[in-house]
Amino acid sequence: MMRTSNPALNDAVFRIHDVTSSTTMTLQGVVMKTAILLSILVACAGVTWSMATQGMAAQQAEAGIQGMQGMQAAPPNVYMYIVGGGIIGFVLAIVTSFKPKVSPYTSPLYAAAEGVFLGGISAMFNYAYPGVVVQAVGLTFGTLFALLAAYATGVIKASENFKLGVFAATGGIALFYVASMVLGLFGVHVPLINSAGPFGIAFSVFVVIIAALNLVLDFDFIENGCAQGAPKYMEWYAGFGLLVTLVWLYLEILRLLVKLRGRD
Repeated sequence: MMRTSNPALNDAVFRIHDVTSSTTMTLQGVVMKTAILLSILVACAGVTWSMATQGMAAQQAEAGIQGMQGMQAAPPNVYMYIVGGGIIGFVLAIVTSFKPKVSPYTSPLYAAAEGVFLGGISAMFNYAYPGVVVQAVGLTFGTLFALLAAYATGVIKASENFKLGVFAATGGIALFYVASMVLGLFGVHVPLINSAGPFGIAFSVFVVIIAALNLVLDFDFIENGCAQGAPKYMEWYAGFGLLVTLVWLYLEILRLLVKLRGRD
């Protein structure tokens, strides 16, 4: 049985579809589709980044504010990018997860929405902490290639115990985030998520590690899907699943770096 804590990459999607098709999923196809989705995400993020940066620069010039104050006083359109992109991306992710057959159409739209979301939020953080986004992007892709190499060479193996451990940790993190959001509605704030103290940083390090280990499970899932002869459209679905993990990993690394910079 294959397991992955990424809800988009669940082994059930292979079992419920016809795997006798002459056109089947290949590793090369997954790599190509993932590259296309990443290109869409980066392009949309770049456009949003430029618009958000220009807006915040104009806001600073008009009000004479800078640093964190400039970030907190960002123009409304920046928040529109973040909220709009986040909501649309979430809806598309849910649809794609439950209907893998539509992934060739919804995955590019998801990548575009997440690009808008990441472009806005990255611009805000980089405005307050110059250079932090470049560091986060570099660490994200560095982690991706390092784990891919470790998986390909057998240094890291996705054993059943490994999968169950990562799955349990990911579920626990998700529940913690949901609980903190609910408590926040009642004015109760959980310091671990945003605190720059030792416990807050330790929590972020733990989350980054778990997010990174999800990549190993995703690699294993994709490899098994190719071996089982999954339908061709599953290449888009697999690329979508990898993108979900990469977006999460990037956000957690960015959060960690912001905490570390905030201590200076």
